[in-house]
Amino acid sequence: MYSILFVCHGNICRSPMAESVMTDLLFRRGKGGCVLVSSAAAHTDEIGNPPHRGTVECLRARGIPLVPHRARLMTARDGEVFDLLIGMDVWNVRDMKRIVGERNADKVKMLLDFSDRPRPIADPWYTGNFDESFRDILEGCEGLYTYLGTHGLLD
Repeated sequence: MYSILFVCHGNICRSPMAESVMTDLLFRRGKGGCVLVSSAAAHTDEIGNPPHRGTVECLRARGIPLVPHRARLMTARDGEVFDLLIGMDVWNVRDMKRIVGERNADKVKMLLDFSDRPRPIADPWYTGNFDESFRDILEGCEGLYTYLGTHGLLD
């Protein structure tokens, strides 16, 4: 089974939102058992904490189930276990490459690199704008889904 790990700074805002959005998207399209989706943090700030209330509210308002979650730290082993490691911004990507090392650095991508308009996703912990982050995450997950399909990874 193909596996994806979404990563943001603390694993309480963007990455659990992306994990939930991608999981929901896969299930709604009948591909729920085809891809393993998870998330992690690049830093220790929030380890063990549940998703931010802004993330919870944003997903609830759109009818997207929140994947059961507690923040965890990304490890070098994740670079071995997961097929694709997806960060939300350039800082996440930098940290992720440091964590997984040179051997697995090529697995690290930024979520909106899968969209028509590659760019970082702003951290709503700082901006307070969970709706904007959601729109960007949905755009990235849609592009990622297309990528998976065109590469035969949804079979």
